[in-house]
Amino acid sequence: MTEPAQCREVTIVANDVGGQGGMERQLTVLIGGLLDAGYRVTVIAWTCALPRHPGLRWVRVPGPSRPFALAYPLFLVLASLLVRLRGRGAVHSTGAIVLNRTAVCTVHFCHQAFAELPGFSRASQPGLAYRLNAWLVRRISRLSERWCYSPARARRLVAVSGGVAAELREHFPRMRGRIEVIPNGVDTDAFSPAPSGNGNGDRDPAALRALFVGGEWERKGLRPAIAALAQCPGAELTVVGAGDANAYIRLARELGVAPRVHFAGTTADPASWYRRADVFLLPTAYESFSLVTYEAAACGLPLLVTKVNGVEDLIRDGVNGWFVSRDAGEIAARLRALQADPGLRAAMGAAAREDSLEYSWNRVVDQYRELYSALA
Repeated sequence: MTEPAQCREVTIVANDVGGQGGMERQLTVLIGGLLDAGYRVTVIAWTCALPRHPGLRWVRVPGPSRPFALAYPLFLVLASLLVRLRGRGAVHSTGAIVLNRTAVCTVHFCHQAFAELPGFSRASQPGLAYRLNAWLVRRISRLSERWCYSPARARRLVAVSGGVAAELREHFPRMRGRIEVIPNGVDTDAFSPAPSGNGNGDRDPAALRALFVGGEWERKGLRPAIAALAQCPGAELTVVGAGDANAYIRLARELGVAPRVHFAGTTADPASWYRRADVFLLPTAYESFSLVTYEAAACGLPLLVTKVNGVEDLIRDGVNGWFVSRDAGEIAARLRALQADPGLRAAMGAAAREDSLEYSWNRVVDQYRELYSALA
């Protein structure tokens, strides 16, 4: 790939770089790939946990990251000023987080579309203060999207899935000719099946270990996932991620399944949890890409996930998993089918692994490099 010299310098603006979330991992791989290709990269962010590199420069955005209702507008102003003063080359933002004109803006979550889903809050904990913070963030995010996702402010919007691209075309019609899709990738070396029968050993073949990974548990469907266990004796559910565990422990006790629900908390090694599981379960109400679903597929797990953005590009219904609704009875029926047929589990898991191989991180980096070059 031959690129003009002026497009080999990029300023990437994000809240945090180098963390464990899907967006943070995408940025880590993208920046690493750009540095390997000889780019000079300026990162403007609250935090940057990347290793030191001669081509990498981090410009820290001062200020707190919580509560986000206050931190978000403060970041918007300070990061915009730093982009103007210290940005170099093409400006690439991750979402509506700077007021400057950008060459590329990657959209990992469409707040306008999410606002149309009734009854879901992004509050991390119960309580009035958390709900108020979530409400303010929602309002500010939508206002920022209206400003940033316009022809005057962004040359290209990059959606992380075809579904997000459709949402952007619907809510920001003036940008229809400037929307591209570059799906996130998955590290199929780090996320791979367990070397010996998925780590089952001499475990009871009638048991079934389901895995749920993520935060924002109400939106992602932890309630119906737990409720499904009441209709699937012998099945267990491990929950990896942060949330209000006490509320869901109470729910599990009320349903008589508490001994079969295990809360693992957050982890720096999610691959090890995938390898201990038999099936991946995520009856979520909204996603933009759902990297955890792709990681589960790469680890050779059958997929039981709702038909949402990104997931609908990966799941072949009845081949590598099934689309499910947020109905506990339907989820339980699919769990029982997998519980009763280890051969079906193995076949679906193998198909999921094979399908995940199409989503390499190298391809993601190459697509962004081509986009930078086209816009230079």
